[in-house]
Amino acid sequence: MSTNNDYFPGIKSIQFEGPDSRNPLAFRFYDADRVVAGKPLKDHLKFACAYWHSFCNAGADPFGEGTRIFPWNEAPDAISRAKGKMDAAFEFMSKLGLGYFCFHDFDLVEEGDSLSQSAQRLDMITDYASSKMAETGIKVLWGTANLFSNTRYMNGAATNPDFKVVSHAAAQVKHALDATIKLNGENYVFWGGREGYMSLLNTDMKRELDHLARFLHAARDYARAQGFQGSFFIEPKPCEPSKHQYDYDAATVVGFLNQYGLQDDFKLNIEVNHATLSGHTFQHELEVSAGANMLGSIDANRGDYQNGWDTDQFPTNLYELTEAMLVILRAGGFQGGGINFDAKVRRNSIDNADLFYAHIGGMDLFARALIVADQIQKESPLENMRASRYSSFDSGSGKAFENGQLSLEDLHRLAVEGDHPHPTSGRQELFENLINLYL
Repeated sequence: MSTNNDYFPGIKSIQFEGPDSRNPLAFRFYDADRVVAGKPLKDHLKFACAYWHSFCNAGADPFGEGTRIFPWNEAPDAISRAKGKMDAAFEFMSKLGLGYFCFHDFDLVEEGDSLSQSAQRLDMITDYASSKMAETGIKVLWGTANLFSNTRYMNGAATNPDFKVVSHAAAQVKHALDATIKLNGENYVFWGGREGYMSLLNTDMKRELDHLARFLHAARDYARAQGFQGSFFIEPKPCEPSKHQYDYDAATVVGFLNQYGLQDDFKLNIEVNHATLSGHTFQHELEVSAGANMLGSIDANRGDYQNGWDTDQFPTNLYELTEAMLVILRAGGFQGGGINFDAKVRRNSIDNADLFYAHIGGMDLFARALIVADQIQKESPLENMRASRYSSFDSGSGKAFENGQLSLEDLHRLAVEGDHPHPTSGRQELFENLINLYL
């Protein structure tokens, strides 16, 4: 079987041409095999295409219908439409040099009229996906189940007050896990868009959180019993579509996982736009995850600085991504995951080339940010300056405090006997300028 090459005519395989290139259909910084910080860029970054945004989202919004025309939707039945969509996806990913993709179950094929029909369709399209993957070498970074679009989930999936809905969600997750395992998916994601509340007046929060934890335990146990060795990721988001989501931010998720005994199997998938919606920076959410040894993967995008919703735009800010890559490098990279472009072209970007421009720009930006972050770590005084702020804890009483060897009385005695502390500058402006020196 050969990949259908009719969906993106006139666009050839995207090549690396170097920083001096002005070709918009070429990489300037993403040289996949270039070794940075001990590994090729492709292994550091593990770029993935988000199946839903690139091949399912036609650009509809609350004020108008979709603007992108998907020719595969003209096919007469669900399987034919799914195969056409998959032909387009693998043509795109192959031409772009993407090594991975991510999917929801019903991104791959339309949901059926029953669980059994949906499972049958999913089995058929994953057979087709297996052959495509074998032909191209493209892999699954992670799979997941769409537990938020169907009206049955309007009050939640795992946290729904109706047990019948919870059991239906569990059956759907089983099928999505089966599909992910069948395709040798490296990880599995849970995102709880409806796992939260619209009003506390009609919500038993404690009971819903207990149910969510029980649901995750059951899913983990099933997947492990089937031989799945990958990580499970929770993707934090504070709101939208719910008023409040239980996976509000990284700190909330870390606390939840530890409280319910899930910390050994679950990591975090941090999305840029979700971080800013929660009132944090992307860097902050990465720091929280890395500090808990739970930095699993990221969803790459950005929000609009003037809008308070999840716009899922492609990333463009080199300074912010350099800060993020410094955190990722310090953490030793991702734990199982990579960089999924959970981003969509704008509603008025309707040319075939626009999807390429968007991904090329994002891939180049992350590659450049990683290269710059590596240079900063190796050539600048930033890391030593950062460490020196805490040098009083490297020996003596400070070290004893870190090791838990000093009581409150000991600390009181040292304060009384010692010199009065004097303020020390944090030199924030110097730290900020150091980043700019390398951009």
